[in-house]
Amino acid sequence: MLAGAPIGRAGDVSPRLRDLLGEADVVAAEDTRRLRRLAAELEVEITGRVVSYYDQNEAGRAQELLESLKEGRTVVVITDAGMPGVSDPGYRLTSLAVEAGITVTALPGPSAVTTALAVSGLPSDRFCFEGFPPRKTGERSRRLGALAREERTMVFFEAPHRLAESLGAMAEAFGADRPAAVCRELTKTYEEVRRGGLGELAAWAAGGVKGEITVVVAGHVPGAVEPDPDELVAEVERRVAGGAQRKLAVAEVAKEAGVQKRELYDLVHKRL
Repeated sequence: MLAGAPIGRAGDVSPRLRDLLGEADVVAAEDTRRLRRLAAELEVEITGRVVSYYDQNEAGRAQELLESLKEGRTVVVITDAGMPGVSDPGYRLTSLAVEAGITVTALPGPSAVTTALAVSGLPSDRFCFEGFPPRKTGERSRRLGALAREERTMVFFEAPHRLAESLGAMAEAFGADRPAAVCRELTKTYEEVRRGGLGELAAWAAGGVKGEITVVVAGHVPGAVEPDPDELVAEVERRVAGGAQRKLAVAEVAKEAGVQKRELYDLVHKRL
């Protein structure tokens, strides 16, 4: 059983989760201490065996949990917040169980992905979840560049200390004016949803942000006016003629036009 855990308030859990935690033979938790705190808040006594199940031990522990399932035991997987398997442990065990012909069910619960999408004010009829952007600058630029023409609304997770940098990279890849929303501490006491263009949000985040972050970005609008490559190159050359360094001019023009800096640099370089 994959059990959705509250993303903020313990009161958001369902009566079924209370019953399940008290009846399960094995509870596999991303953080056993947080599980104990949640159980205490819910006034639930966990009578089954509690084991840790997190990123670093998921591969090995999944096989152990599979054996418990084969023996007919009820195994519950619960993460710190949200649904198991969504940027959290759960996928490997689910895959093994399905291959072994064991029934896998889910106890629906809160999800930061759909919660952020719902409150973002952006189109929600079609969306994709992209998880955490790569940490390395080059890898992140390539990943975001590949998403520049994605028409669906995109949902990302990000750590607070990397938020400003990631939003800046998104502004460069998607355009500074691309609508977005930064959702912070969803369902918690200090919940905040900041909406605006990616460039504006990057400037805001540069002042420092705390808490758990979900970013929602509007998709590319097909048929929108595309920047003329010749005009962009000409603008770079005008700035260079005015005394700007070519590298800096390319970066500025690319950011303002919402195009990839590397692509514009290559265009400029070819025409030298």
